[in-house]
Amino acid sequence: MKTIQKILILLVIALAGFSCMDEYTEEFTANKPVYLSYEDLRTSVKYSDARELVNPGKIYFKDDFIFINEEFEGVHIINNANPEDPQNVGFIDIPGNVDIAIKNNTLYADSYVDLVAIDISDINNPVELNRAEDVFAYTLPPYDENHRVADIDEEKGVVTGWEITRVRQEMEYHYYPVYRWGYYEDLAMSDAAMSNGGSAQGSTYGTGGSMARFGLYDDYLYAVDQVNLNIFEIKTDTQLDNIGKQNVGWNVETMFIYDDHMFLGTQSGMRVFSLEVATVPSYVSDFWHVTSCDPVVVADGYAYVTLRGGTSCGSTVNRLDVLQLSDNYVDNTLVASYPLNGPYGLGIDDDILFICDGDAGLKVYDVTDKTQIDNHMIAVFPGINTYDVIPVNGFLFMIGDDGFYLYDYSDLQNIRKIGEIPVFRED
Repeated sequence: MKTIQKILILLVIALAGFSCMDEYTEEFTANKPVYLSYEDLRTSVKYSDARELVNPGKIYFKDDFIFINEEFEGVHIINNANPEDPQNVGFIDIPGNVDIAIKNNTLYADSYVDLVAIDISDINNPVELNRAEDVFAYTLPPYDENHRVADIDEEKGVVTGWEITRVRQEMEYHYYPVYRWGYYEDLAMSDAAMSNGGSAQGSTYGTGGSMARFGLYDDYLYAVDQVNLNIFEIKTDTQLDNIGKQNVGWNVETMFIYDDHMFLGTQSGMRVFSLEVATVPSYVSDFWHVTSCDPVVVADGYAYVTLRGGTSCGSTVNRLDVLQLSDNYVDNTLVASYPLNGPYGLGIDDDILFICDGDAGLKVYDVTDKTQIDNHMIAVFPGINTYDVIPVNGFLFMIGDDGFYLYDYSDLQNIRKIGEIPVFRED
């Protein structure tokens, strides 16, 4: 009995000793955050002269203009009145921007944690109309993966970049999503961390690519992050009312709106929601597949889904899945699968499918026969590392690592590149 008492006393002493010890700290080389204050963030939207494309992201088409996201910095304005000679005419500074959507003459853009509404009725004088503050998750820009990430203090503002330096700090764990080419990626962080628009309806809406996280429907704008759907009412050009959030699953990457339904591409499959009640999208069905990155486009009762493997996407599967959709979108059937190299975005126009197959280039298929798509390739444009496309009225807008490309596909036997704006990488 005395032995047990001695053991208990020793345990009490040991625990008391631990409680008096300093918290665990570590010194290491880290990505130290560079901040932009919230005050400066909310006064940063402005128009400037045209600038070179350096890190182009997503693309959007409206009327005679193409809008190209410059990752985390803003939006290039491309005048496409003459498709054979696209002109880079201006730039809208929007810190933290990755996605956009346009209704009438209002451009909606994410700006780190905020959503901004910008009047573009005078394309040479964009003006901020409204802003919904603190509606998006606090996210981090890409960092040097050779080093961990130092403490993040959200009260200092948003993180706009990193400084590689030595830091000494206490070790605690938090979670932040990290942007990777427009989708959010989970980052499990100690306060030093260990080293993811859709289609629209009506002429009042523009058209986004398949990698979009923004979508327009009726008088609503939808913006999806990895798990939540943010809903905003935009009945007038100046209105920007935050309706709220709705959980829509996990590892959501892209959004496509078609036939009063929302199709979400996730790392584990395609999810379908009904927009019958636009403010409360209701779950309809899932189609599951191996873990991968996958945008989706829909046309004429079929969904086309590209699956890409890799480090952040999981698995090694690279393919195209074709699904036949039931009338109520509940019982959807896999028709066929086709191997690809490393696909990203895709676009569909009638029975012509355009696939950005990574560094294998742009591939064009006739998909009239869903079971023989691989035997009906119309054209391939290799040597371009492609990311996303928008086909509209015989013209194809494509964004890739090396720049913006414009193709004329009005003659499918003679698809030709008619315009290009190159990327100028910083040294």
